[in-house]
Amino acid sequence: MEELGHVHVAIIGAGFAGLGAAIRLKQRGMDDFVVLERAGDLGGTWRDNTYPGCACDVPSHLYSFSFALNPDWPDTYSGQADIWAYLRDCAHRCGIEPHLRYHHEVREAAWDERQGHWTVDTTRGRLTADVLVAAGGPLADPSVPDLPGLDTFAGTSFHSARWRHDHDLTGRRVAVIGTGASAIQFVPKIAPTVGRLDLFQRTPAWVMARANPPFSTRRRRLLRGSRTRLRLKRAATYLAMELTAFGFLHPRVMWFAERMAQRNLRRAIPDPGLRARVTPNYRMGCKRILLSGTYLPTLNRDNVNVITDPITQIRPDGVVTADGATHQVDTIIFATGFHATDPPIAPRIRGRGGVSLAQTWKGSPRAYLGTTVAGFPNLFLLLGPNTGLGHNSVLLMMETQLSYLLGALDYLRENGLRAIEPTARAQEEFIAQTDRRMAGTVWARGGCHSWYQDANGRNAAIWPGTTLRYRRRVRRFDPRAYTPVRTGVPA
Repeated sequence: MEELGHVHVAIIGAGFAGLGAAIRLKQRGMDDFVVLERAGDLGGTWRDNTYPGCACDVPSHLYSFSFALNPDWPDTYSGQADIWAYLRDCAHRCGIEPHLRYHHEVREAAWDERQGHWTVDTTRGRLTADVLVAAGGPLADPSVPDLPGLDTFAGTSFHSARWRHDHDLTGRRVAVIGTGASAIQFVPKIAPTVGRLDLFQRTPAWVMARANPPFSTRRRRLLRGSRTRLRLKRAATYLAMELTAFGFLHPRVMWFAERMAQRNLRRAIPDPGLRARVTPNYRMGCKRILLSGTYLPTLNRDNVNVITDPITQIRPDGVVTADGATHQVDTIIFATGFHATDPPIAPRIRGRGGVSLAQTWKGSPRAYLGTTVAGFPNLFLLLGPNTGLGHNSVLLMMETQLSYLLGALDYLRENGLRAIEPTARAQEEFIAQTDRRMAGTVWARGGCHSWYQDANGRNAAIWPGTTLRYRRRVRRFDPRAYTPVRTGVPA
């Protein structure tokens, strides 16, 4: 295997988190780092998800780096192409392109206890690093259900995150499995062109109407001409979204938003039978709230059929449901989400004693502040366990973690330390506090099962609080929660 040398920091992933880490290191005058990306371009989920209608459900001025504001967003909620272009522009303007290593998929990253560094094996060779930053993100690897008979299907099947643009859907009989955040965006786009669309719904979602007014040329010019005005725009958007956390933390408050959504549902779907099938029976916010002004009206189309019977198997000619019916289709599109709480990178990262993250977590990802893990020296997770949000931009959480990472690097340098890791006690106390706060939230009391929950039923995805609370807790590195790691001899 080719030796690729040694770096101070190795970053896994070139999506928002990985690029953010690289930019912040560069801004601090640090150049001894690389970004390892398995694909041939940067962008992460905004590179991969090219399905029709793909867009962000967080306002553009908040779904961007605070240290790289963009006055030229074309829409209130920007589409995939604009977000991807923004990330490429950030990489170019901030000078991190020379640090990007494409087609370097990490096969294994192992902590070397004698040398006191990480050994990282990639598809292009091996390198070593003092510090490892895992920035793969929770929406990196598509999840396809293991349906009996799927391998016998005679038609074309693919996940929405791996859209087959070479497969013309015109006149096709299409099955869409899943009714989450991706489906509500692409279903309205493909429904007018397909012959028939069978939409397989396991659990209905709460859908709020969303307008997406474009930013006028004059508005963009005003923002471009005043950095203060641009920051005020971002701050106002942040405050409006942050206030909505109250409903997630106090579920009874959600009744008001539910009434708004029910009113929207009645206006959008006149047929009482169809409306009943797509009406949730759990508290709003328990599962991800979806935003769309076109999804519900699309369900009224003559060529769209909402199916709520569970899928039992796939046959060469279609999808079989529990009522015994075979729904004949020639195309299956999975809109079934990602490996958010069982990241495929976890078995590949090995800490002290050769134990992997997957072995340590045993189905329940846990990390101190969602960022560091006991037994894994100098490992930093970005958007790790319990850092997801239901009410605001997750980039706010990620930027807070970046400040924490920089503080940790400063602490290592200033104290002449080679490595640190959180104490087991600090990590256990943080997890216990997080679980206690989670118990009173809509995610625990809302009456649903969601992708936020891991294999053991614990909510390992969401932060049960405001971004302000997280920022107060995480913004500055806290050395008292850490212990130096001995090197040169087995730990």
